[in-house]
Amino acid sequence: MKLAIFDFDGTLADTYPVFADSVNVLAVRHGFRCVTQEQQGRLRGMSVAEIMRELELPLWKVPAVLADFRKVMHQRIDEIRPFSDMIDVLGQMLQAGIRLALATSNSTANVKAVLGEALVSRFVALECDSTVFGKAHRLRRILKVTRTDEAEAIYIGDEIRDAEAAAKAGVTFGAVAWGYTHLDALLKMNPGQVFRSPGDMLRLGRTTHHRVTP
Repeated sequence: MKLAIFDFDGTLADTYPVFADSVNVLAVRHGFRCVTQEQQGRLRGMSVAEIMRELELPLWKVPAVLADFRKVMHQRIDEIRPFSDMIDVLGQMLQAGIRLALATSNSTANVKAVLGEALVSRFVALECDSTVFGKAHRLRRILKVTRTDEAEAIYIGDEIRDAEAAAKAGVTFGAVAWGYTHLDALLKMNPGQVFRSPGDMLRLGRTTHHRVTP
């Protein structure tokens, strides 16, 4: 595997607590349904389309909600950290000769604030501010810019839409166990790789492209 493309929220950075804390504020502001803590847990097993139906959130409102959430994150950026060991793991992946890239709905400013500009500068491609269903296009653009064959790339993420984007772009999907979406829901998407801790990603530098049994 020569290129590892990452999602950001819930994959590299632990942004879920800020999201959970702000979702009902956004709901009131943008006119979609508020949720209880119990309902939030149920949403973590759903796709984006299912979540939108559950929240009674029409597609045309999503760009404004996403933009607003980016602003909330920017205001509370000091509360957001990379997942434990993540920075060290990314450094080891670089040392192993794996190129890193990013495809996210979040902003470049938020990504740099959390991961640090020094690390982000070592990524070969950054595709930020993606639309909710626009990640496949971003993945294809990364492959083109980096001149990477589909078979030599993996998209690592924590949501069902990440799996769908990887399939559309023709790259392997790597599911993480620590993000927004419950792992059992991600396993239904038949990921090519399953990572139960950040350290598991180091095997990409040691193995050839193959399917791992969860």
